[in-house]
Amino acid sequence: MSNEDQDNDVRYTVVVNHEEQYSIWFVDREIPLGWKEAGKTGSKEECLSYIKEVWTDMRPLSLRKQMEKIVNA
Repeated sequence: MSNEDQDNDVRYTVVVNHEEQYSIWFVDREIPLGWKEAGKTGSKEECLSYIKEVWTDMRPLSLRKQMEKIVNA
């Protein structure tokens, strides 16, 4: 079995933190403090594809809010 085949057997969940930054985590492991499930599980490729769709602004939430204040001032 190749590494790619083994990767396809591993299940992941998409997680998001309070700054709306995304990552993937193994389904069978406890999610680290400060992160929560984003509602998507699947293969590594499926989860990364989901993140690419939903994480359109890589800036942390706090920075986006700060910049919004400056623009609206």
